[in-house]
Amino acid sequence: MKPTLFVLAAGMGSRYGGLKQLDGLGPNGETIMDYSIYDAIRGGFGKVVFVIRKDFEDDFRTKILSKYENHIPVETVFQSLDKLPTGFNCPPERTKPWGTNHAVLMGKGVINEPFAVVNADDFYGRDSYAVIGRELSSLDNQRNNYCMVGFRIGNTLSESGSVARGICDTDADGFLTTVVERTAIERIDGEIQFVDENGTKVVLDANVPVSMNMWGFTPDYFDYSEEFFKDFLRDNIGNLKSEYFIPLMVNELVTQKTATVKLLDTASKWFGVTYAKDRQGVVDKIQALIDAGEYPAKLF
Repeated sequence: MKPTLFVLAAGMGSRYGGLKQLDGLGPNGETIMDYSIYDAIRGGFGKVVFVIRKDFEDDFRTKILSKYENHIPVETVFQSLDKLPTGFNCPPERTKPWGTNHAVLMGKGVINEPFAVVNADDFYGRDSYAVIGRELSSLDNQRNNYCMVGFRIGNTLSESGSVARGICDTDADGFLTTVVERTAIERIDGEIQFVDENGTKVVLDANVPVSMNMWGFTPDYFDYSEEFFKDFLRDNIGNLKSEYFIPLMVNELVTQKTATVKLLDTASKWFGVTYAKDRQGVVDKIQALIDAGEYPAKLF
């Protein structure tokens, strides 16, 4: 059974200012998502599921989904604040979405095969889709064996400012032990560095693996996520800023030894539009990949 690509596309780019998932960055108006779908098809994926918000469904169907007809089957599911487990009600004053793992939960019932989770506005690169596609194709009928593409941090920095990244630690067998979110990471005087909670400067090797939210799961992950989300809500429903993130769930499963997460290495260079001034750099990088023969000038 071919794996499914699950694209998290419900967010708006607050720093970028607008619906960046619909921004044409390729020479024929291609979005970053178009390159993801193209890479997923050649990486062996058999279906794409998008999680979006209902309020931009029409725009999304017209500008995005229509392109993929005759290329790969697509489905959409919707993330909304009121989609909570039975017995929980969203506080009326809450405006912030419930986070990436809440978005993942929207795929329950639609996805019944191994699946990869990616962000809509991140350019992950051809090799990363080939790597995770291969791994997921080997997981059919398995439970509790997950994976994650670990990008080398030197391949993920922005030239326009600092970034936040999930720094990954692994055991001797290459399985994830922790993902720790670090903020304000940037290259200064040739060194990749951040300041930790004690105010100490930490310098990172360029090959340290980081999470760019490219995960591989089997459908049992939905059941764990639903149960843990109830615990999360009991503790946090009154906190209007609280978010249920994928690494929170993964750390719980790894720490409890319920599941293992295999760290997959990739040579792909990640890039994305974190800041508005990143945009031209992304356009240039895509053009360079087309010039190098990695992608055709027109994808679909």
